[in-house]
Amino acid sequence: MVTISLCMIVRNEEAVLERCLHSVCNAVDEIILVDTGSEDRTKEIARSYTDQIYDFAWSDDFAAARNFSFSKATMDYCMWMDADDVLLEADTKALLELKETLDPSVQVVMLPYHIAFDAQGKPTFSYYRERLIRNGQGMRWEGAVHEVITPVQPIAYGKAAVTHQKIGPGDPDRNLRIYEKQLALGKILSPREQFYYGRELYAHGKFQEAAEIFQNFLDGGRGWIENSIDACRQLAYCQYALGNEKDALRSLLRSLELDAPRAEVCCDIGKHFLDRGQYQQAIFWYETAAGRTRDDQSGAFVQPDCYDYIPYLQLCVCYDRLGEFDIANQYNDMAWRCKPESEACRNNHIYFIKIR
Repeated sequence: MVTISLCMIVRNEEAVLERCLHSVCNAVDEIILVDTGSEDRTKEIARSYTDQIYDFAWSDDFAAARNFSFSKATMDYCMWMDADDVLLEADTKALLELKETLDPSVQVVMLPYHIAFDAQGKPTFSYYRERLIRNGQGMRWEGAVHEVITPVQPIAYGKAAVTHQKIGPGDPDRNLRIYEKQLALGKILSPREQFYYGRELYAHGKFQEAAEIFQNFLDGGRGWIENSIDACRQLAYCQYALGNEKDALRSLLRSLELDAPRAEVCCDIGKHFLDRGQYQQAIFWYETAAGRTRDDQSGAFVQPDCYDYIPYLQLCVCYDRLGEFDIANQYNDMAWRCKPESEACRNNHIYFIKIR
């Protein structure tokens, strides 16, 4: 059985830290906690779970802090979590099973990361992250923000998902502030950093600046394919916000030059036509979305609802607008089967009963 060091970096996390540590403590073999300047009860809470608590002077560099935390680990694998992450009961069990069965030659274990949820707690946005890293093999975190470890083969995929349960907004300007500080110091952003800088600009409503970053990222042609596909979507969102609707559609279609269409892109294109009353075109793209195969292990930001619930519900809308109510009702039923608690589907069901 392999052993795991949980390595965390924290600061002022008294609201969530105990929840995190309680959820994972029985599945790991040691806990390394690196504090970057807490002024609350973070360390006091941590002492109930570990005596391996270290101070690290914050330097606006997440990779540096994570590498320091990994340097203190003594077990076979280093596992990272943020304080507002948890392991649900089923995922704790899955992690324990993984420890029993994992081939120790594996260098990196990719695990699902669930970060957005519907009203019933079902993930609506998730992706795989490098979660367990073989200790002492020279793999290091890179990037001051949105830090990453480049996986080394052999790589394994596991089922033990980490669930992000954020409380409060935190510091929404932190990441953008770090990027802008780096640029002011003359740093040239890597393609991956360009991509995430553009996302931060978009999130802050700086649509023109974000569009220019995404355009340069795509024109450079050096980005990872999944980031490039997502950049086409992000560029389109910027262009919609700027009132450039035709350019937005072109940006979405540009993603088709990179690979077979993702359902997420198909839903975006379908929405473009639906919003403009072009229902036959919308139907084509929503049907295409519903026919795509989901690949959770691609590393992309996966929105599961784009593969069934959303296209079915929007196909219901399209056929209703065309007056084909029986087909519309059938698609509503299909969407409802995907989400039995859906208020929208329930309301549609009542509507179709009334118009019969």
